[in-house]
Amino acid sequence: MIIVMKKDATQNEIQTVVNRLEAIDCEAHVSVGRFRTVIGAVGDRNQILQLPLEALAGVERAVPVMRSYKLVSREFHESGTVIEVRGVRIGDGSFTSVAGPCAVESRDVLFETAEAVRAAGATVLRGDAFKPRTSPFSFQGLKEKGLILLAEAREEFDMPFVAEVLDPRDVDLVADYADILRIGTRNMSNFALLTEVGRTKTPVMLKRGFTATLEEWLNAAEYIYKEGNQEIILVERGIRTFETASRNTLDITAVPLLKEMSHLPVLVDPSHASGKRHLVAPLARAGLAVGADGLMVDVHPAPDTALVDGAQAILPDEFAELMRSIEVMARALGIPL
Repeated sequence: MIIVMKKDATQNEIQTVVNRLEAIDCEAHVSVGRFRTVIGAVGDRNQILQLPLEALAGVERAVPVMRSYKLVSREFHESGTVIEVRGVRIGDGSFTSVAGPCAVESRDVLFETAEAVRAAGATVLRGDAFKPRTSPFSFQGLKEKGLILLAEAREEFDMPFVAEVLDPRDVDLVADYADILRIGTRNMSNFALLTEVGRTKTPVMLKRGFTATLEEWLNAAEYIYKEGNQEIILVERGIRTFETASRNTLDITAVPLLKEMSHLPVLVDPSHASGKRHLVAPLARAGLAVGADGLMVDVHPAPDTALVDGAQAILPDEFAELMRSIEVMARALGIPL
């Protein structure tokens, strides 16, 4: 249930609605918008429907929400969510570029890449210290040492960074260093992990599971949101289809659909979607064209020797060329960078 308060509703009237919901063991999530306040009621549907909510002072209307996800729905928060991380705003109508190596391999590679992508226009650095690999014998990341290197790069190049967290037991450790936590495609349905990151105050990037529907993806975001963390960024990273010409299929249709369904910002990841470096630039431009709030790209100075996903990483010069083309497109579409 979504309870829309009147424009002139007082704080006492809002609190009265919250109290009535909590009295029947429902969760009341208050969203204060520019013009009015909306309260999301999560609990037993039949009990909520029996409450005379529209008779309460300050209530404009009570709207049943049939979708299983409520708090991340557009009905709950009419305007888009804007997330600010160290001065970088995501979801405010601009186009944000996140770039860096897929995994932190060494200080030299990380710093060389960070310097290059920063110069080309990226504002957020990516790099993972914990890596989920198909083979248990593959490089698994540098763990805390990698996080320390990322923190050093953040200070050196004035870039917030995003890093993946794989295990609920590591959430506090990664959150102590990273500006944004990332949930990868394999963990989109790891509900214990989603719940744990939802209890932090660190923004979360939630990648789409490679077999997930949009509704399943938004329900995963709901797990995070209901725990109190409202700073969630959705990342479309390609889904598994019958096509084998690329690693996955970037679902660009998902971007405008998500803009209708949810208030959360949406990025595209053309690197993991394609698995092939020559496809990264055209897919990135497609993401901009359909309304994404930004992109995340793997960049590496020597992809052929990269320890993780070298086939999809583009060279720093190629990233600079991509950013120049993004700038031309963004200018034509009236989108600030």
